[in-house]
Amino acid sequence: MLGTNLRRLLRNKGAVFGLVVLGIMIGSAVLAPLLPLADPIQIDSTHALYSPGTPFLFGSDQYGRDVFSRVIYGGRISLLVGPIAVAIALVPGVTIGLVAGYYGRWLDSVLMRVIDVMLAFPGILLALGIVAVLGPSLTSLMIAVGIAAIPTYARLTRASVLSARENLYVDAARVVGARDSAILSRHILPNIVAPIIVVSTLGVGAAILVAATLSFLGLGSQPPTAEWGRMLSEGRQYLREQWWIATFPGVAIMLTVLALNLLGDGLRDALDPRLLDA
Repeated sequence: MLGTNLRRLLRNKGAVFGLVVLGIMIGSAVLAPLLPLADPIQIDSTHALYSPGTPFLFGSDQYGRDVFSRVIYGGRISLLVGPIAVAIALVPGVTIGLVAGYYGRWLDSVLMRVIDVMLAFPGILLALGIVAVLGPSLTSLMIAVGIAAIPTYARLTRASVLSARENLYVDAARVVGARDSAILSRHILPNIVAPIIVVSTLGVGAAILVAATLSFLGLGSQPPTAEWGRMLSEGRQYLREQWWIATFPGVAIMLTVLALNLLGDGLRDALDPRLLDA
């Protein structure tokens, strides 16, 4: 089954493109300290606002820092924020969805009303409130983005559990005396994990966008840290003349989110049991 899903995924040109782009992004970010790059935070006013070319491939910013180096090093943060924020959302979100969907009745009503309250606030507004309480920092940013995404995974998991709990393998597990915790972890969760994986992949891209937005507003990473959202904020006043300062980190965000969306679409098609293998 795994081999079939993998073949389906690799036949999807969009998913393969997404994998290649993500591979390049992640590889360059991980290997950044080993690459011959300029110091991303070293200020050199004598080389400020150089246009793209030589000696700066992507040009330099208002402080004389190499934009190409900052984009590469910025990926070390931006590409980490998304997965961590999704992980923060997944654990409580999936747990709430499992419990609410399996037990139902009053427990389902209480848990879903809490989720409805969270959904009443726009995700970015909820994240802004959390960062305001915790204070602007990268850790606060990841926690805020993660908490704001909890309702998505809770509702998705609950809907999947409501369907899965009616299957015969769940009844068989109850008949042989399996505990509820074992039924949830060994029987139900493995059978609903496919849509969770797909939504999580798409969620990483959304988390990167929200994190970049908060950093753009000054509520995420703080100067002089190289981070894509922060770079956009620092370059916005130079857009008319020195366009490269904000353009290249913006392109990095766009390519990363596009790659994640294409990969998510490919995973959805590959993991959908209703699609026949051509």
